[in-house]
Amino acid sequence: MASSHDDERPHLVASDLDGTLLRSDGSVSARTGEVWSALAGAGVETVVVTARPPRWLHHLSDIVGGTRDAHSVAICGNGAFVYDVADRVVLESHGFEPGVARGLVGDLLREFPNAGAAVETDRGMYRTRAYPDQHVGEPGHDTAVGDVTDCELAELPDDLVVGKILIRDEAWSDDAFVADVTQCLGERGVLAYSGAGGLAEISAPGVTKAVRLEAWCLERGIGREAVWAFGDMPNDLPMLDWASRGVAVANAHEDVLAAADDRCAANDEDGVAEYLARRLL
Repeated sequence: MASSHDDERPHLVASDLDGTLLRSDGSVSARTGEVWSALAGAGVETVVVTARPPRWLHHLSDIVGGTRDAHSVAICGNGAFVYDVADRVVLESHGFEPGVARGLVGDLLREFPNAGAAVETDRGMYRTRAYPDQHVGEPGHDTAVGDVTDCELAELPDDLVVGKILIRDEAWSDDAFVADVTQCLGERGVLAYSGAGGLAEISAPGVTKAVRLEAWCLERGIGREAVWAFGDMPNDLPMLDWASRGVAVANAHEDVLAAADDRCAANDEDGVAEYLARRLL
């Protein structure tokens, strides 16, 4: 991660949301909103890079989506979507071909018969009734979610882009579930663990936060030596590894803490904001 450019000011700061930039209750603190907004005036661009689907970004106007400019665009779905929050338009989709997604869902449900399945698409989520959805009632969620049977999930339209496949069985321990799903997947997908119990989030091969952030930066002429990134969970590791400075919040997963170039205070202590304020503002 670290480079000879480690002490230089970044041109871009990228941050995960949940467990990193947001507090544990999902809110944006006044301090974080103040610092994040002030970075532009200090000549530093910002972008959020999150596992959240597009619909879960609309209420976070203090961080993204307040104006129709580069600041209103987020990389979400673990790199599956580039989303203009202000205009509510998916600008890019990177995912599974529908036939491949249907085959994978079928294989996984045969391997894990007590699990529920869902897919995140460019038009919202489709979930089986066995999928234990813990986000019912949250902002932006219910209106973009459709309940389907296992059979109907296997018959989703061919013009959908499946950004993520979600397999959830809360009876499993996280480590065992991740290991077994990874074995079943083989090379057919990328499993990202973002901290939710008994949940496997599966992206198409080659789709990660790091890949999409690198492409985002390339389009803007920003080299990795000018990028700092913040995160807390294993799905952030590729992004932290790619950036010239990868910073873990104090509450991060042990693997992230071990791999990061630097650490900041926990998310509930506005760690990212305080780290940036000391060094850039």
